[in-house]
Amino acid sequence: MTPPPSGPVCAGASTAALGHVPYPSFSSYVRARGPVLLRTARSLTANPCDAEDLLQTALAKTFVAWERIEDHRALDGYVRRALLNTRTSQWRKRKVDEFVCEELPEPAGLPEPDPAERQVLHDAMWRAVMKLPERQRQMVVLRYYEDLSEAQTAEVLGVSVGTVKSAVSRALGKLREDPELTPVR
Repeated sequence: MTPPPSGPVCAGASTAALGHVPYPSFSSYVRARGPVLLRTARSLTANPCDAEDLLQTALAKTFVAWERIEDHRALDGYVRRALLNTRTSQWRKRKVDEFVCEELPEPAGLPEPDPAERQVLHDAMWRAVMKLPERQRQMVVLRYYEDLSEAQTAEVLGVSVGTVKSAVSRALGKLREDPELTPVR
């Protein structure tokens, strides 16, 4: 591995001023280092064709800056940075495709329970709710059957939100302990 260059890479000076011209032209550099750079590009993409396009874009950027690159020993690093920056830009710009379809795909889930079993569960739950004290029953019905918020339930019943929270918590505790609902868990 060669040590990194000691001076700036792009300083606007010509390569002749350095007295060191390992690549007399851009095309000679590409011919000499192309296969190595292509391997680097392939490591950044999953598709070999995309890797070739990525390398082509990075080399185009390098060609534009060719006269400004002072130290030609650092060309590989310059191109690798161009490859990485280009790939990052492509990744950020990628478009997420959405396709319109006539039917929504249904998630593969559990099969629908038997309607008779659902009715048995519904009846057992309602019997358990009817066993609750009247105030707790009112709050549970408003919160979970009518789908009101705690604040809305408190407003309807004329109590504080804290009262609703504590009463509903006690009511749910009683429902959890109800022996008729035990097999459901």
